[in-house]
Amino acid sequence: MGNDWARPVVHWEIVARDAEAQSLFYGRLFNWSIGEGPIAQIPPGIGGPEPGPGGHIRQGDRPGIALYVQVRDLAASLARARELGGNVLSDPFDVPDGPTIAFMEDPEGNPLVLVQQ
Repeated sequence: MGNDWARPVVHWEIVARDAEAQSLFYGRLFNWSIGEGPIAQIPPGIGGPEPGPGGHIRQGDRPGIALYVQVRDLAASLARARELGGNVLSDPFDVPDGPTIAFMEDPEGNPLVLVQQ
């Protein structure tokens, strides 16, 4: 690769059939401040990994992109997600040599992974 450099992820997007409902779900679940309009901006958080979010590629049954979002209380966040119309797909489990995580879907079926802080 010589003088070349790895390309970091610098932005992400959630596409929704009902953007207003999805904005309410994400805003209430993760305490995100979400703008208004056709492109509802979500500002970057603080205290995350530097210089930007890491990621991976894995084999799966369906193609797609999943957001991994850090939460302080995994059990409480999963309960809140259910209240807001999300679908919890797994109980929390420990990743070998890693964090405790749980898989879920937002109300439109987009995958989310909650990561215990």
